[in-house]
Amino acid sequence: MEKSSGKKNTAVLISGRGSNLRSLIKYSKEKKSLIRIVIVVSDNFSAKGLNHANKFKINNIVIKYSNRKSFENRLLKLLKRNNVDLICLAGFMKILSGSFIKKFYKPILNIHPSLLPKYKGLNTHNRAIQNKDKYSGATVHIVSEKLDSGKIILQKKVKILKSDNKKSLEKKVLKIEHKIYPKAIIKLLASD
Repeated sequence: MEKSSGKKNTAVLISGRGSNLRSLIKYSKEKKSLIRIVIVVSDNFSAKGLNHANKFKINNIVIKYSNRKSFENRLLKLLKRNNVDLICLAGFMKILSGSFIKKFYKPILNIHPSLLPKYKGLNTHNRAIQNKDKYSGATVHIVSEKLDSGKIILQKKVKILKSDNKKSLEKKVLKIEHKIYPKAIIKLLASD
């Protein structure tokens, strides 16, 4: 892979529908984009997001997740082979080990559907509604050894209405996720 135009070779890791992947692909196609998506990796053979990668002719691969160690070893080799400078987790439902994070030693970003440090982990929308929060939102953060605890790059909030349920809140948060992920990448790389 040749490096040109100063764009960072980026790997996007997905497990599902890939709507954030789609927004990252759109951003990567912009003239001023700071990234070039060189590979999309999934742990799930039926991840709908792989269709986005195929549609845009982006190299993609599924690595079966039989155990963390073998998955991470294969992933590291693949990242090295593709000269990856940045990993973006976009609905990737596996937790990367501290050892993997150290070995990769370059930025790994994640987008999380809550206003961290609130509601780390899963079921964020239900938890926000049950606790009668006035706001929810999305956070882009650096991946660290502790789940959803790395340095926050960017957050944006949405108002939770009394009429909101898990589905409607998820929709609202997803909309802002698509907007802030590229902005967070710009913020991270511009300070690079």
